[in-house]
Amino acid sequence: MGSYKVEIYDVTLRDGAQGPRVKFSADDQLRVVQELDAFGVRYIEGGQPGSNPKAAELFARARDMDLQNAVMAAFGSTRHSKSAVEDDANIKALLAAQTPVVTIFAKSSVTQAREVLRIDPELNLTIVAESVAYLKSQGRRVVLDGEHYFDGHKEDSEYALNVLEAAHKAGAEVLVLCDTNGGCMPWEVTEITEAVRKRLPDAQIGIHTHNDAGCAEANTVCAVQAGATQIQGTINGYGERTGNANLVTIVPNLQLKMGIRVVTDDQLRQLTHLSHTVAELANMTPHDSDPYVGRDAFTHKGGMHADAVRKLKVSYEHVPPELVGNRTTVSVSEMSGRSSLLQKAAELGIILDRDAPETREVLERVKALENEGYEFEAADASLELLMHKARGAHHPFFLVRDYRVSVEGHASDPSLSEATVKIELPDGNLMHTVAEGHGPVDALNAAVRKALEGTYPELSEVHLEDYKVRILNAQAATAAKTRVLIESSDDETSWDTVGVSENIITASYIALVDSIEYKLMRSRGFGATSMSSRGDA
Repeated sequence: MGSYKVEIYDVTLRDGAQGPRVKFSADDQLRVVQELDAFGVRYIEGGQPGSNPKAAELFARARDMDLQNAVMAAFGSTRHSKSAVEDDANIKALLAAQTPVVTIFAKSSVTQAREVLRIDPELNLTIVAESVAYLKSQGRRVVLDGEHYFDGHKEDSEYALNVLEAAHKAGAEVLVLCDTNGGCMPWEVTEITEAVRKRLPDAQIGIHTHNDAGCAEANTVCAVQAGATQIQGTINGYGERTGNANLVTIVPNLQLKMGIRVVTDDQLRQLTHLSHTVAELANMTPHDSDPYVGRDAFTHKGGMHADAVRKLKVSYEHVPPELVGNRTTVSVSEMSGRSSLLQKAAELGIILDRDAPETREVLERVKALENEGYEFEAADASLELLMHKARGAHHPFFLVRDYRVSVEGHASDPSLSEATVKIELPDGNLMHTVAEGHGPVDALNAAVRKALEGTYPELSEVHLEDYKVRILNAQAATAAKTRVLIESSDDETSWDTVGVSENIITASYIALVDSIEYKLMRSRGFGATSMSSRGDA
């Protein structure tokens, strides 16, 4: 199916969907199929139609999709020992899915055949051969997943090889070696894959690993090095227990480190987009530290590191991040030096003179605030505002002269809160507004918006996406400092702001006002010159 040296067989919608907290709706599944197809995946396994109505629905709807690179695969078992292959319910369900490819799993272990299937191991060989041959006779391409293959091979290598040989002779296109328990070590995978290649030199070998020993990606790479040409896995490593092999890590490792073509260069540049999109559809939070695609994968915090990367990126970046759709970022913190600050400013579109007083002032201000508990690594919008203020380039669009928040217990709504604000506008008018909300932050946000939206209607586009609270010094008990991070968005982008105080409402107020000011700065420039300071309540 093309000139690819290694092809991707994705199991996100089956194995991945079995992972804890992973949730795909029927429409989400179709979006995943579209994204995988665009990325250059060769096979997309949609699930087990014999036991999963959602999988059957996916196959039916996917038949109307114009896939450019991928074909759909249905997944199920070989025939039951007590059923004739043509009458077997699972085999019938696989055929009813009408997918070009059918993947069936078979026991590769003598113990599994005897203890789990409760059949003679020789009958298991017959079942494998008959199931593959019948599906082939019905016009299906067949992939054979050798379940528990590595454990079975270590137990009785001759029997495990006989299972694969039976499937191969019956017409299976790909023989997949499965580390079902996820406990194999890389050298074991290499040795066993080489043994399979020696026994069946003309067969296409696949690899399917789980991450129970933390080796799923390494095991997959080792299998490819030993001759496997199909890699099975999931996007972001989703799957039962500790997850499946993470294709998002494996694909660039093969392509960028080993020179093995898996997808086109343009498709590889969509890797970060693919990872984050599937995470969103699965209702999962992307891991910032994920290799290649994480937000922090190419983030540099230490001053010396940032300086070295500015001069020679390969100092601390193993590949150019643009190759996988990511980018270099510099994190400004108490560990930062001037080089980090200059690079971060450039990233935000601000030109700072290395030796200018305002550069020193920004750096000292950042370190002082982080010493108080601020965290600018995850709050670029607050950092950008701070930089503009230090340069004298920003003036506030409003002044909060006073605010009060009360929390009242009502039988109908115990979370009801009320906020009152007095805000001075650039024309000198003083707006005095009151609003209710579900919790004090919601009420404060509503009151501020109510006062400002008449003058700044674009604030109606802003949405509060996330609100995080962290207690910084828990040992101080009720006097502990609180850090609040707020994520806001409009129709174009999202941004993060931070506030710190012993009072959670004050910390929230600081982050909230920064969020609104940042939006106004983006939409209107640097602010109203008639107002000299934001003001503190």
